[in-house]
Amino acid sequence: MTDETPSPASAGAVATARAVTKSYPGVRALHGADFEVRAGEVRALLGRNGAGKSTLIRLLCGVETPDDGTVEIGGEPLAAGGVRRATELGVGTVHQELSLVPQMSAAENLYLGAWPGTARGIDHAAMRAGAREAFADLGVTIDPDTPIGELPLAQQQLVEIARALRSRPRLLILDEPTSALAAGETDIVLAAVTRVAERGVGVVYVSHRLDEIRRVSDTVTVMRDGAVVETAPVRGATTAHIVSLMLGHEQDRAVQRTDNAVDRSGTPLLSVRDLSVPPKVESVSFELYPGEVLGLAGLMGAGRTEVLRALAGFTPADGAVAIAGTPVARRTPGAMKNLGVGITPEDRKSEGVVPLLGVSENMVMSWFGGASRAGTVLPSRVSALGRDLVDRFSIKTARSDTPIVNLSGGNQQKAVIGRWLHAQSRILLLDEPTRGVDVEAKAQIYRIVRDLADGGAAVVFVSSELEELPLVCDRVLSLRAGRIDGEFTGDDITLDTIMAAAMAV
Repeated sequence: MTDETPSPASAGAVATARAVTKSYPGVRALHGADFEVRAGEVRALLGRNGAGKSTLIRLLCGVETPDDGTVEIGGEPLAAGGVRRATELGVGTVHQELSLVPQMSAAENLYLGAWPGTARGIDHAAMRAGAREAFADLGVTIDPDTPIGELPLAQQQLVEIARALRSRPRLLILDEPTSALAAGETDIVLAAVTRVAERGVGVVYVSHRLDEIRRVSDTVTVMRDGAVVETAPVRGATTAHIVSLMLGHEQDRAVQRTDNAVDRSGTPLLSVRDLSVPPKVESVSFELYPGEVLGLAGLMGAGRTEVLRALAGFTPADGAVAIAGTPVARRTPGAMKNLGVGITPEDRKSEGVVPLLGVSENMVMSWFGGASRAGTVLPSRVSALGRDLVDRFSIKTARSDTPIVNLSGGNQQKAVIGRWLHAQSRILLLDEPTRGVDVEAKAQIYRIVRDLADGGAAVVFVSSELEELPLVCDRVLSLRAGRIDGEFTGDDITLDTIMAAAMAV
């Protein structure tokens, strides 16, 4: 790979960023970054969380303006014109989270906010005809009258792409467009991206999946610590080199905690055999022993959350599960909770807490043992238990009856974990337990996890921040496309080995 130094006069450039810098309070997100995309080019954009990818995208689509440097679309300065100016100059963006209305039809979503009309109102016939044409341009057939919520995820993603293309942009930005898709669905989206580029549209394709990048991209830009470190052709780019660019000096840093001697000679506390959650997870098998923290590594969409939700009984799944050697015939949330399985969900705000209830109530709600008498929950006992749990987990709150929504993300997360310890769970399934929390809270959560393991509990630890896994895990399994394809123990649990496995073709 060779460095590319973009030129302001580059022929066919549809988007150019020159020496752009962007800072937020306490964070320098971009510094001196150069970036350029040409007509008909698919440019992959890679980097770890916090590398600056999202900030660069926000500058290109007009959501943010740079503190220094310039952004041009089609040779015209974007300046401070915002999203409207970017759209007028020809930028279309498809964000990672779908922005569709499930109850509306595919055609209505395609024309959302700009429905064709007549003197009598919305011209539904024109809208349907335009939708059929837009979907045909992507090489797919979607019934314009079908409610979006009834379409497969891949087709929902294509409706998003078609909506972004409706204004005939010269630049299309796709942020992790396949992260929630199964392998077969991904092929449909990649074919559409190739078709778009063949029409002369420049595409910025953000993804961590190198197999997709090799199939659809012409060039790749790698970012690290707010800077562009290299741009080069995809052909010949090895996984090892890309990982080394993403990690920089950190790949040489042997960040590992002291080895914990896990006794794996006895009966596993959790045994999983051929667990399958179609279409995302296929034949996952592993054992989890008392005192062990098992990391589950993988990129977004690899099937990590689906595995945890299936084990907690929230998602129907095929395969066999045993707790302490006893097979579990019926897996429901209540049955798994009674067997000692607790889960902290990925989406803490909507699934992990009841926002307006107090901290005490949130922490005892999974098990009212010790807080009730003769079947009646006693507020005084809830408060007393809550105060003890708040002290035990160092939760920062003036009062234990403070609504949990008023706490920081880190303190909310500690309360969710504490809830399952109060419920006497012996198997903890932690899905993104440090997402959205500060550095101090992260360190406290690591310590809580290790203390749980030292006390004989078993933990499955899922995190998109792969650098966390060497700090807290005794063993790490790599999950790709719904299958386990690697296992790391001891000195092999390093950031570069885990990331290389997660991104490998």
